[in-house]
Amino acid sequence: MKTADIKKIRKAMEKSQDPKRFEHTLGVAYTAAALAMRYDASIKNAELAGLLHDCAKCLSDEKRLAICKKHNISVNEIERRNPFLLHAKVGSFLAMDEYHVRDFDVINAILNHTTGRPEMSLLEKIIFVADYIEPNRKQAPNLQEVRKLAFLDLDEALLKILGDILEYLKSTGGDIDPMTQRTYDFYAAEAKKKAKNNA
Repeated sequence: MKTADIKKIRKAMEKSQDPKRFEHTLGVAYTAAALAMRYDASIKNAELAGLLHDCAKCLSDEKRLAICKKHNISVNEIERRNPFLLHAKVGSFLAMDEYHVRDFDVINAILNHTTGRPEMSLLEKIIFVADYIEPNRKQAPNLQEVRKLAFLDLDEALLKILGDILEYLKSTGGDIDPMTQRTYDFYAAEAKKKAKNNA
Protein backbone atom coordinates (compact mmCIF):
# COMPACT_ATOMS: atom_id res chain seq x y z
CA MET A 1 0.00 0.00 0.00
CA LYS A 2 2.21 2.80 -1.23
CA THR A 3 -0.49 5.45 -1.58
CA ALA A 4 -3.40 5.87 0.78
CA ASP A 5 -6.07 3.39 -0.32
CA ILE A 6 -9.47 4.07 1.24
CA LYS A 7 -10.80 0.48 0.93
CA LYS A 8 -7.65 -1.00 2.48
CA ILE A 9 -7.66 1.62 5.23
CA ARG A 10 -11.30 0.85 6.05
CA LYS A 11 -10.40 -2.84 6.42
CA ALA A 12 -7.36 -2.01 8.54
CA MET A 13 -9.50 0.14 10.87
CA GLU A 14 -12.07 -2.65 11.20
CA LYS A 15 -9.27 -5.03 12.26
CA SER A 16 -7.52 -2.67 14.66
CA GLN A 17 -10.52 -1.01 16.36
CA ASP A 18 -13.15 -2.47 18.66
CA PRO A 19 -16.64 -2.58 17.06
CA LYS A 20 -17.89 0.54 18.86
CA ARG A 21 -14.86 2.60 17.83
CA PHE A 22 -15.13 1.34 14.24
CA GLU A 23 -18.81 2.39 14.12
CA HIS A 24 -17.74 5.85 15.30
CA THR A 25 -14.96 5.94 12.68
CA LEU A 26 -17.40 5.11 9.86
CA GLY A 27 -19.84 7.70 11.23
CA VAL A 28 -17.15 10.39 11.15
CA ALA A 29 -16.01 9.40 7.63
CA TYR A 30 -19.59 9.56 6.26
CA THR A 31 -20.42 12.79 8.11
CA ALA A 32 -17.17 14.37 6.92
CA ALA A 33 -17.97 13.35 3.32
CA ALA A 34 -21.45 14.94 3.64
CA LEU A 35 -19.96 18.16 5.04
CA ALA A 36 -17.37 18.14 2.24
CA MET A 37 -20.23 17.98 -0.30
CA ARG A 38 -21.97 20.86 1.47
CA TYR A 39 -18.88 23.10 1.64
CA ASP A 40 -17.26 22.11 -1.65
CA ALA A 41 -14.20 20.38 -0.14
CA SER A 42 -12.49 17.18 -1.34
CA ILE A 43 -14.85 14.29 -0.52
CA LYS A 44 -12.00 11.76 -0.79
CA ASN A 45 -9.79 13.69 1.65
CA ALA A 46 -12.68 14.14 4.07
CA GLU A 47 -13.41 10.40 4.01
CA LEU A 48 -9.72 9.53 4.37
CA ALA A 49 -9.17 11.86 7.34
CA GLY A 50 -12.43 10.62 8.89
CA LEU A 51 -11.35 6.97 8.62
CA LEU A 52 -7.92 7.67 10.12
CA HIS A 53 -8.74 10.31 12.75
CA ASP A 54 -8.84 7.73 15.57
CA CYS A 55 -6.34 5.22 14.14
CA ALA A 56 -4.22 5.53 17.34
CA LYS A 57 -7.18 5.48 19.74
CA CYS A 58 -7.05 1.74 20.44
CA LEU A 59 -3.33 1.72 21.28
CA SER A 60 -2.35 1.53 24.95
CA ASP A 61 -1.13 4.68 26.72
CA GLU A 62 2.33 3.08 26.99
CA LYS A 63 2.44 2.42 23.24
CA ARG A 64 1.38 6.00 22.43
CA LEU A 65 4.05 7.43 24.75
CA ALA A 66 6.66 5.04 23.30
CA ILE A 67 5.87 6.13 19.72
CA CYS A 68 6.18 9.79 20.76
CA LYS A 69 9.54 9.15 22.44
CA LYS A 70 10.92 7.11 19.52
CA HIS A 71 9.89 9.64 16.85
CA ASN A 72 10.53 12.87 18.82
CA ILE A 73 6.84 13.84 18.95
CA SER A 74 6.44 16.56 21.56
CA VAL A 75 4.33 15.73 24.63
CA ASN A 76 3.03 18.52 26.86
CA GLU A 77 2.31 18.23 30.59
CA ILE A 78 -1.44 17.67 30.12
CA GLU A 79 -0.78 14.93 27.54
CA ARG A 80 1.75 13.29 29.87
CA ARG A 81 -0.94 13.17 32.58
CA ASN A 82 -3.63 12.02 30.11
CA PRO A 83 -1.84 9.99 27.40
CA PHE A 84 -5.15 9.16 25.67
CA LEU A 85 -5.02 12.77 24.41
CA LEU A 86 -1.97 11.81 22.33
CA HIS A 87 -4.09 9.76 19.92
CA ALA A 88 -4.34 12.73 17.52
CA LYS A 89 -0.57 13.35 17.36
CA VAL A 90 0.24 9.65 17.14
CA GLY A 91 -2.58 9.14 14.63
CA SER A 92 -1.22 11.80 12.30
CA PHE A 93 2.21 10.12 12.48
CA LEU A 94 0.71 6.67 11.74
CA ALA A 95 -1.30 8.13 8.84
CA MET A 96 2.02 9.06 7.20
CA ASP A 97 4.13 6.14 8.38
CA GLU A 98 1.75 3.17 8.10
CA TYR A 99 -1.01 4.33 5.78
CA HIS A 100 1.10 6.37 3.32
CA VAL A 101 -0.95 9.56 3.52
CA ARG A 102 1.03 12.32 1.83
CA ASP A 103 -1.53 15.13 1.83
CA PHE A 104 -0.63 17.60 4.60
CA ASP A 105 -4.20 18.85 4.87
CA VAL A 106 -5.38 15.31 5.71
CA ILE A 107 -2.51 14.87 8.20
CA ASN A 108 -3.31 18.21 9.88
CA ALA A 109 -7.01 17.32 10.04
CA ILE A 110 -6.08 14.17 12.01
CA LEU A 111 -3.55 16.07 14.14
CA ASN A 112 -5.97 18.83 15.16
CA HIS A 113 -9.27 16.96 15.45
CA THR A 114 -9.40 17.06 19.27
CA THR A 115 -8.22 20.57 20.15
CA GLY A 116 -8.58 22.46 16.88
CA ARG A 117 -6.15 25.31 16.21
CA PRO A 118 -6.40 28.95 15.14
CA GLU A 119 -6.74 29.38 11.37
CA MET A 120 -7.84 25.84 10.57
CA SER A 121 -8.28 24.78 6.96
CA LEU A 122 -11.74 23.85 5.68
CA LEU A 123 -10.90 20.13 5.94
CA GLU A 124 -9.63 20.50 9.53
CA LYS A 125 -12.91 22.19 10.50
CA ILE A 126 -14.92 19.47 8.75
CA ILE A 127 -13.16 16.64 10.64
CA PHE A 128 -13.35 18.48 13.98
CA VAL A 129 -17.11 19.05 13.55
CA ALA A 130 -17.83 15.59 12.04
CA ASP A 131 -16.16 13.92 15.04
CA TYR A 132 -18.61 15.71 17.33
CA ILE A 133 -21.85 15.36 15.37
CA GLU A 134 -21.58 11.91 13.75
CA PRO A 135 -24.80 9.86 14.06
CA ASN A 136 -23.49 7.35 16.63
CA ARG A 137 -22.70 10.05 19.19
CA LYS A 138 -25.45 10.11 21.76
CA GLN A 139 -24.26 12.42 24.51
CA ALA A 140 -22.87 15.86 23.92
CA PRO A 141 -24.23 19.26 24.92
CA ASN A 142 -26.60 20.86 22.38
CA LEU A 143 -26.07 17.98 19.94
CA GLN A 144 -29.26 18.49 17.91
CA GLU A 145 -28.62 22.22 17.58
CA VAL A 146 -24.99 21.71 16.54
CA ARG A 147 -25.95 19.05 13.98
CA LYS A 148 -28.27 21.51 12.25
CA LEU A 149 -25.80 24.36 12.56
CA ALA A 150 -22.98 22.32 10.99
CA PHE A 151 -24.78 22.33 7.63
CA LEU A 152 -25.74 26.01 7.87
CA ASP A 153 -22.56 27.69 9.13
CA LEU A 154 -19.45 25.58 9.79
CA ASP A 155 -17.60 28.32 11.70
CA GLU A 156 -20.56 28.88 14.00
CA ALA A 157 -20.84 25.15 14.66
CA LEU A 158 -17.10 24.99 15.38
CA LEU A 159 -17.29 27.83 17.88
CA LYS A 160 -20.35 26.31 19.60
CA ILE A 161 -18.59 22.94 19.95
CA LEU A 162 -15.41 24.53 21.35
CA GLY A 163 -17.46 26.57 23.84
CA ASP A 164 -19.42 23.50 24.94
CA ILE A 165 -16.22 21.43 25.36
CA LEU A 166 -14.63 24.15 27.53
CA GLU A 167 -17.81 24.50 29.61
CA TYR A 168 -17.95 20.75 30.15
CA LEU A 169 -14.26 20.51 31.15
CA LYS A 170 -14.60 23.45 33.55
CA SER A 171 -17.71 21.96 35.17
CA THR A 172 -16.10 18.53 35.62
CA GLY A 173 -12.67 19.84 36.64
CA GLY A 174 -11.05 18.20 33.61
CA ASP A 175 -7.69 19.32 32.23
CA ILE A 176 -8.07 21.91 29.48
CA ASP A 177 -5.53 21.73 26.68
CA PRO A 178 -4.24 25.29 26.13
CA MET A 179 -4.73 24.81 22.37
CA THR A 180 -8.49 24.26 22.82
CA GLN A 181 -8.71 27.56 24.68
CA ARG A 182 -6.56 29.34 22.06
CA THR A 183 -8.73 27.96 19.26
CA TYR A 184 -11.92 29.07 21.00
CA ASP A 185 -10.51 32.57 21.62
CA PHE A 186 -9.44 32.87 17.98
CA TYR A 187 -12.83 31.87 16.54
CA ALA A 188 -14.74 33.92 19.12
CA ALA A 189 -12.76 36.99 17.97
CA GLU A 190 -13.42 36.06 14.31
CA ALA A 191 -17.17 35.79 15.02
CA LYS A 192 -17.13 39.24 16.68
CA LYS A 193 -15.36 40.73 13.64
CA LYS A 194 -17.87 39.10 11.31
CA ALA A 195 -20.83 40.41 13.34
CA LYS A 196 -19.33 43.91 13.36
CA ASN A 197 -18.86 43.85 9.58
CA ASN A 198 -22.42 42.66 9.07
CA ALA A 199 -23.90 45.26 11.41
